[in-house]
Amino acid sequence: MLKLKFEDLNLSEEMNKAIADMGFEEASPIQSQAIPFVLEGRDVIGQAQTGTGKTAAFGIPILEMVDAQSKKLQAVVLCPTRELAIQVAEEMKRLSKYKRGVEILPIYGGQPIDRQIKALRKGIQIIIGTPGRVMDHMRRKTLNMETVKMIILDEADEMLDMGFREDIETILEKVPEERQTILFSATIAKEIMELTKKYQNNPQIVKVVHKELTVPSIEQVYFEVKEKMKAEILCRLIDMYNPKLSLVFCNTKKRVDDLVSALQIRGFFADSLHGDLKQNQRDKVMSKFRNGTIDILVATDVAARGIDVDDVEAVFNYDIPQDEEYYVHRIGRTGRAGRTGRAFTFVVGKEFYKLRDIQRYTKTKIILQAVPSISDVQELKTSLFLEKVKDTIEKGHLSEYLHAVERLMEEDYTTLDIAAALLKMATTVENKQEEIEENYGDTGAAPGMVRLFINIGRNHRVGAKDIVGSIAGNTGISGNLIGSIDIYDKYTFVEVPKEHAKEVLMSMKNNTIKGSKVNIEPANRK
Repeated sequence: MLKLKFEDLNLSEEMNKAIADMGFEEASPIQSQAIPFVLEGRDVIGQAQTGTGKTAAFGIPILEMVDAQSKKLQAVVLCPTRELAIQVAEEMKRLSKYKRGVEILPIYGGQPIDRQIKALRKGIQIIIGTPGRVMDHMRRKTLNMETVKMIILDEADEMLDMGFREDIETILEKVPEERQTILFSATIAKEIMELTKKYQNNPQIVKVVHKELTVPSIEQVYFEVKEKMKAEILCRLIDMYNPKLSLVFCNTKKRVDDLVSALQIRGFFADSLHGDLKQNQRDKVMSKFRNGTIDILVATDVAARGIDVDDVEAVFNYDIPQDEEYYVHRIGRTGRAGRTGRAFTFVVGKEFYKLRDIQRYTKTKIILQAVPSISDVQELKTSLFLEKVKDTIEKGHLSEYLHAVERLMEEDYTTLDIAAALLKMATTVENKQEEIEENYGDTGAAPGMVRLFINIGRNHRVGAKDIVGSIAGNTGISGNLIGSIDIYDKYTFVEVPKEHAKEVLMSMKNNTIKGSKVNIEPANRK
């Protein structure tokens, strides 16, 4: 399937910079096929489902072709729902980051029309709207469609299913005949063909048809999470299931690097794999992963191509993939060679709609699970350990260990006492992260840190250097390990590494800073 690097598409420097900032390493198949035709000025029919990167497939050429010097309306994108209109507008705004003078506005029902009219009067070159609200503005003459050079029908089949055909035709009739018409649809049904025949000029058809893929041996679950809790929940799941090797997927290189740092701070053996690494670096990382020197590999989709390691027992979709096909490629890296595997997906807010599309594509049910608590982690670890104990008993060869137990029994310990003590020793929580979470709760700190409350602030003539100096002086930890400090009139919040939290709390209690007695405690999450 055709995939190009974005630099091969002859895009402007500003556009390549914005794409690099978003962390994308190469164009998806629909982008590779559609962008060159749209840039040529051709009418295009794109057959592609949600989650294939089609927004950028039309968004990039629109932004490349729009005249930033003119404040007239030049491009209209029609979407079936307000949610999609907002999503498309947000992505196009990210893509237009370095395009000075380009204004993009989503217009949809449910938002005050006066606010939209006010924005339109300032001069907007690109609007993304639902058919009903676009028609409303046309009636009010707040949209001048005579200057439109490009019109895009996004998810055309959905719009027709929702009964928008008449509105779409009315809008298309008001746009100049000398225009470029782009249509994207998951299916090319009879009604779609009627539209294209009537309103497009010799369109170029581009298709991304997914292969049928099934993944029966993989247990697939998802968790509804908050973005800032992802790293914490990932650590809990790894602790719970203790997979031999884990693959974690992020959508961008920056996300990979940030997550690896967070995992390493927490004591996990993790490393990264993405497009910025040279081949010898990639080989080195893969070698460490294969031999178990690291047991967590965090990667982007592009960098993970060709990974073929039999012992991957869990795949984590830390970011839900942009392309449904990527989901199948990702989770297919576990459950190899007849083994069973687990796939965990983190879903934030509206990403549930992407997950729904993935389920339709894979024809499998991805089960919602509750986010595990600290006690859940410990309970499962104990259960898994007891299963190993049973297995060891079944295998036998225990005679030398039985002698050791008999010696303890001679000292008047019962077998039950000995077994309980050994279980406690084996399942004691080793991860300091869990210990701190259990003791302090969620303090709202950055990954690997604990946020502390101190009862003095600006009114006590206290500055950041006083806080750092006092903590470093009383505990011996380096000042550069101390995280963000927020000073208010009567109190202060400071973040310290989790492994030093207990020491800071003990050492600072009843101390003084600038003559004021200190009370320090873990912050309460707001």
